[in-house]
Amino acid sequence: MTKIKFGTDGWRAIIADDFTVDNVARVSVAVAQWVKKNFPDSPSIVVGHDCRFAGELFADTATKVFISNGIRVHLARGFVSTPMVSLGAFNTKSAMGVILTASHNPPSYNGYKLKGIYGGPLIPEHVQEVEDLIPDHHGLDLASIDLVKTKSDGLIKDIDLETMYVDHVEANFDMKAIRESGLRWGYDAMYGAGQNVIKRILPQATMLHCEHNPSFMGQAPEPIDKNLQEFSNLIKKGGIDCGLATDGDADRIGLYNGKGEFIDSHHIILLLIHYLVRYKRFTGKVVVAVSTTPKVKKLCAHYGLDYQVTRIGFKWICGIMINEDVLLGGEESGGIAIKGHIPERDGIWMGLTIWEFMSKSGKSLDDLIEEVYAIVGPFKYERNDLHISEALKQEVLKNCTNGVYKTFGDYAVKSVETIDGFKFHMDKDQWMMIRASGTEPVLRCYAESDTLENARKILSATRATIGA
Repeated sequence: MTKIKFGTDGWRAIIADDFTVDNVARVSVAVAQWVKKNFPDSPSIVVGHDCRFAGELFADTATKVFISNGIRVHLARGFVSTPMVSLGAFNTKSAMGVILTASHNPPSYNGYKLKGIYGGPLIPEHVQEVEDLIPDHHGLDLASIDLVKTKSDGLIKDIDLETMYVDHVEANFDMKAIRESGLRWGYDAMYGAGQNVIKRILPQATMLHCEHNPSFMGQAPEPIDKNLQEFSNLIKKGGIDCGLATDGDADRIGLYNGKGEFIDSHHIILLLIHYLVRYKRFTGKVVVAVSTTPKVKKLCAHYGLDYQVTRIGFKWICGIMINEDVLLGGEESGGIAIKGHIPERDGIWMGLTIWEFMSKSGKSLDDLIEEVYAIVGPFKYERNDLHISEALKQEVLKNCTNGVYKTFGDYAVKSVETIDGFKFHMDKDQWMMIRASGTEPVLRCYAESDTLENARKILSATRATIGA
């Protein structure tokens, strides 16, 4: 019996090691119990899976557990993205959305995400309640549960989440402006679950890795620059004005300008706020995770917006979004949500917002970034994921806790934020952050400075100081 714990965003484990049919069934028993307790009147659950190996098997396993508990299931056939499941939970007023996905993790992983009736991540206290209900054994004869028969009995209903999502896009964006802008779009699905949506709404876009390949060609489907060099090189050849990439379950965004240069999430968040407030006259609070650039605070001050910092993990942001008037919630990792959509990270939705901004303004991505720089000043950012021994990782975290690090090379620490991890502020608006990942066995180091060269110097000094 394996102790199952939910991390920053769901439970992740290696397929056929800890991620097994029996363990998926154990988690599903807990979900069923939680749903029946909190939604006693004829509850339903939306169930889907992404492009990973055995996704349908694990989705069927969860479905068997739910129907054996008398819970109706809206079952998505074929792969779907996390935002599709969240939108489905919201539109069907289901008690829960469940998607079998390991998001951006390597192809050997699968995972289990929980979504609330409001169309976003289940809030942390409810996730903990579900985790506390996970039994040592599921106690079901799964092989004896006939899904075909149950469908005829009405407990299972097929749901076309992809078409529901495409219809939602068409209703909320000026797709005519995007399609007829004369701008050339590129999209890298990283073999993930967003691939069919762009094919349907923008068939003229240049597509990369838009095939179903559960191995992801051996590459973790995380939309960061080092994983997207093929896409970057394609853009550098010319013929694409802006490139969008999404991760395995399409809730994270990666972005490139027309020169094939990666645009990080800090810049995307600033661009979205700028567009929504200055051009669309939206209002609301901005909520970002602690690993996000302080330039967001500066932009919020410029526009008179309330600003709040949370722990890392979109579930913390979502908890605020469902209770307050929030314009944007975002994370450094590429997970961003905005007003007018569900309180959920959505890489395609954010990409289309940027493309609409470019199309309606008639400006390039670089021109729009310069508009933001005119308000907050230019900056560059870089992140290193250090695969170090557990012993060294714990030593570094202990040193951070005990205030050992006063300098990193030539960089003196002026103050430290400890909301989640350790964010070291230095002079000239520079900062560096150290944090252990909540989903992977790595130590993350983040840095920001006026130039990329200087950000990398800070990271180099950090590695030397901690002995990594």
